[in-house]
Amino acid sequence: MTEPTQATSQLSPTEIPEEIALEIRRLSHDMSNALEIVVQTNYLLGTVELKEPGSEWLQMMENGVRKALEINLALRTYIKAHSRR
Repeated sequence: MTEPTQATSQLSPTEIPEEIALEIRRLSHDMSNALEIVVQTNYLLGTVELKEPGSEWLQMMENGVRKALEINLALRTYIKAHSRR
C-alpha cells in the first residue's frame, strides 16, 4: 500500500489537486470557445426567416446552448471554489 504524498495529504477533503484543476480549467476554456461559435451561429440563424420545422429546431438549439453555457459556468465556478488558484 502506498502512502499519500505530502501535497495530497494537505488538501482539504473537497479541494481538487492543482494539476487536475488546471486541466479542467483548460478544457472548460476550450469548451467556452466552442460554445461561443454555436451561440453566434444560433444568433445568425435567428436573423433569417426559417420555415417549420426549422424554427422549432432553432429554438431547441437555443435551449441546449443556454443549458450548456450554464453547466460550463457552474463547472468553472466549482473549480474556482475548490482549488487553490
